[in-house]
Amino acid sequence: MTDLLAARLQMALSLGFHIIFAAIGVAMPVLMATSYREYLRTGNAEAKQLTKAWSKGVAIFFAVGAVSGTALSFELGLLWPGFMKYAGPIIGMPFSWEGTAFFLEAIALGIFLYGWDKLQPKLHWLSAVAVGIAGITSAMFVICANGWMNSPAGFTWNGGQPTDVDPWAAMFNDAAFLQGLHMVIASFQAVGCAVAGCHAWLYLKRKHRIHEKGLKIAFVVAAFSSIAQPILGDLSAKSVAKRQPAKLAAMEAHFETSRGAPLLLGGLPDEVAGETRYAIKVPKMLSMLAYGDFEAEVKGLNDFPATERPPVAVTHIAFQIMVAIGTLLAGVGVIGLWLLKYRPKGFMNPLWLKILVFLTPTGFIAIEAGWIVTEVGRQPWIIYGYLRTADALTRRPGVTYTLALYAALYSILTIVVAVLLTRQFSLLDRDLSTSDSAKE
Repeated sequence: MTDLLAARLQMALSLGFHIIFAAIGVAMPVLMATSYREYLRTGNAEAKQLTKAWSKGVAIFFAVGAVSGTALSFELGLLWPGFMKYAGPIIGMPFSWEGTAFFLEAIALGIFLYGWDKLQPKLHWLSAVAVGIAGITSAMFVICANGWMNSPAGFTWNGGQPTDVDPWAAMFNDAAFLQGLHMVIASFQAVGCAVAGCHAWLYLKRKHRIHEKGLKIAFVVAAFSSIAQPILGDLSAKSVAKRQPAKLAAMEAHFETSRGAPLLLGGLPDEVAGETRYAIKVPKMLSMLAYGDFEAEVKGLNDFPATERPPVAVTHIAFQIMVAIGTLLAGVGVIGLWLLKYRPKGFMNPLWLKILVFLTPTGFIAIEAGWIVTEVGRQPWIIYGYLRTADALTRRPGVTYTLALYAALYSILTIVVAVLLTRQFSLLDRDLSTSDSAKE
């Protein structure tokens, strides 16, 4: 294995692991604040119990996410010194603000966890809201930096050196806002879907109202996010078409430049033959979705130098998975909201609950697929159009050893999270059994 491949695998492993915790850090505090708000509004004891159960989950994921996030920040310097040399002075500002937001999130979470029965209730609730705002803000700052890698701005490239640096223009680059919003909504979609699926499974085991309440709160969040996501996805694709046409061509496995380009559903790209087999073609739809014109020209991969094309098969398949799951969840969201409003008993039907259980991991699979599209689709560039990934790699040998070390670290963290969550589920189940027995 080459050092370049090992370094890319290590970053893929780290980002793939950390992004789950980042998404949970964005959305879970909002669910927690929502249930707590319901408790304060109605005095419902189950809403309070649900808030406490969710807050323990937030604490577990926050602690593990802090570890993986710290490891990730070290990797940027250790694996990609060429990137940090140029990017540090330009895009360092959102990273520092992300750190500030992270510390504020930690402080607010500490206040919330230890503030029960000590703080005035509304002030206590505001600390939960602060956790959610800090989590979203933190994510947006990080994605400003990633957006800059896709849409570099705020400097002049003068003989291989960046000059005239404008950190504000770099942070608010053309990709930042849409990419950030797309990710934040995806977080609510994935976490809402996962939490709803867990409570659906628990309700099937024990028909307790706390699970019904948790299921409904999480599902509503997931449903509205899932319905909004296709709109954001369309806007994001139009932005990619304008800024990174090679990435769009790889996403769609579009090899030949053409007007009235078809949209491909599924299919297996053959990069050597320059064609995609077994795909369903929707005539002219790619031109329409990318440029708002059925006859617009869409540049194909064959018009880009071979050394500037991203890996097509990985990008295309990941994009198809993301879109398929997004479409599925939007449909489930519409049906579920209709059931909640017009057929409440149908929403708690065992068959529907089993469907929700089946969908538990799908949002996170879509997030992983989306990040593969973002990162693999940008290759061979680490700073699009300016610095190649290979040129940013460390000259230090033995990257495979750190890859093995990080793989071990994430395996241990996965086991720790699984053990802690299993324990929390058991404690919640025991508490519910005790309260049910007391009522009888």
